Amino acid sequence: MIILDGKTLTVEKLVLISRSYEKVSLHGKSEEKIVKCRKVVEKKINNKEIIYGVNTGIGEFSEIVLDDDKLEDFQKFLIYNHSAGIGDAAPEDHVRAAIASRINVHAKGHSGCRLEITMTMIQMLNKKLTPFVCAKGSVGASGDLAPMAQIALLLLGKGKAFYKGVLYDGRKAMELAGIEIPGLKARDGLALINGSNFLTGMSALFLNDVTNWLKQSEIAAAMSLEALTANLGPYDKRIHQARGFNGAVKTSDNLNLLLEGSDLLTGKLKTKVQDAYSMRSTPQVIGSARDAVKFAKEQVEIELNGVCDNPIFFPDENIHLSGANFQGTPVSLPMDMIGICVTMVSVLSERRMNRLNNPALSCGLPPFLSKGAGMFSGLMLSQYTADTLIVEQRILSTPASIQSIPAAADQEDFVSMGMNTALKNFQIIDCAYGVLGIEFFAATQALDFRSHNFGRGVKIAKNEIRKYIQFLDEDRPLYDDHNKIKEIVKSCQILNKVIKECDLS
Repeated sequence: MIILDGKTLTVEKLVLISRSYEKVSLHGKSEEKIVKCRKVVEKKINNKEIIYGVNTGIGEFSEIVLDDDKLEDFQKFLIYNHSAGIGDAAPEDHVRAAIASRINVHAKGHSGCRLEITMTMIQMLNKKLTPFVCAKGSVGASGDLAPMAQIALLLLGKGKAFYKGVLYDGRKAMELAGIEIPGLKARDGLALINGSNFLTGMSALFLNDVTNWLKQSEIAAAMSLEALTANLGPYDKRIHQARGFNGAVKTSDNLNLLLEGSDLLTGKLKTKVQDAYSMRSTPQVIGSARDAVKFAKEQVEIELNGVCDNPIFFPDENIHLSGANFQGTPVSLPMDMIGICVTMVSVLSERRMNRLNNPALSCGLPPFLSKGAGMFSGLMLSQYTADTLIVEQRILSTPASIQSIPAAADQEDFVSMGMNTALKNFQIIDCAYGVLGIEFFAATQALDFRSHNFGRGVKIAKNEIRKYIQFLDEDRPLYDDHNKIKEIVKSCQILNKVIKECDLS
């Protein structure tokens, strides 16, 4: 059970909630804060105070004051109007991450909704009811309005939801799950949608995946360095400590751990005085990505535990303040950088794979890692596949955070486009699984042409891959091998095996 208190939600906890169906509960003090804040809101409404989004319109209509008898209908129509996404259903884990993120905002006690609203979302998570949410439609400011509104529809008994693998009408899904429909009263609707919780939840999941992928990129690099009989001097920890970047130090540590026991460390094998940049720059490049991920994770976890409403209610002071904490830029900007990092490390992976294939660069390996060059083409076309994935990544690596298009009659004239960042990042890493998988394939093939003693971690990874990918003795259709190794990388199978046997971190 994970307790949501508005202060301690981490990327790791969100992954457990979203993907492992870990149950959640609301901290007792958070319940008290939500109730206290709601009382303040109701008092303000009764006193006829003008509050944005409660008794006024929104966006360009913020100067229009609503009659008291229209406040509940306004919340309903607000959700209807904002349920304006497009496209296929967002993945279940993305939706669950958004719901958990929004609950944690409510747990701060500044949102002003009724406690029933928050508790209903908790039941949705715990009973594995997942709203149907179109994947596209948010501009990442004023909140992820379109996708969050489709979640909010369920609290009106509208929309659609998946329950036990079947898509139902919203009211039917809630009934089957045994969840009471609370309806929406004044403030409830805006308190459900007015934050960048969808893009933040997605970004947290992506950071988890990138972290695992970067560790696997170090394993693949170690295998390629072994196969290319690399000079291991550039991976000496002292070099990286002298410069001072923590990521590079960590990557050099992992490479040395993976190569422990290799003949390359004993001087038995002749190596070049200096290898190509794609080999000896590996700690600096992957390390840079590690450092960027650390920063981005800090930003995402601040947002996961922050208040992103508008307005924000401060019950102790009996005031409410309007601002722009819904603006997704603090997350979208660093997450654009992480997408670029994944592409950068993928380029490095492809360049090492090129050296394994190229007889002029491979230190004695057969051309294209084939025993019958001429008759057979070996892994020549595998590089083509990696290259087309790299180009797709490069196209997708254009930052979304600079692509603002004004909306709402220029009232909302700068937006983060953070949902675009989140969506394209998952496309980037999908390509990255393929690129890295192809390097694993090539490195494993190359190691079968070498007879020296390999590092302990390299042996473990090679043996794990050989359970699923046979040596390419003669040409065969490679698409099955490519798809299989991609799925192995995505599932972290190689990583989990190496971690079990080595102290990789």
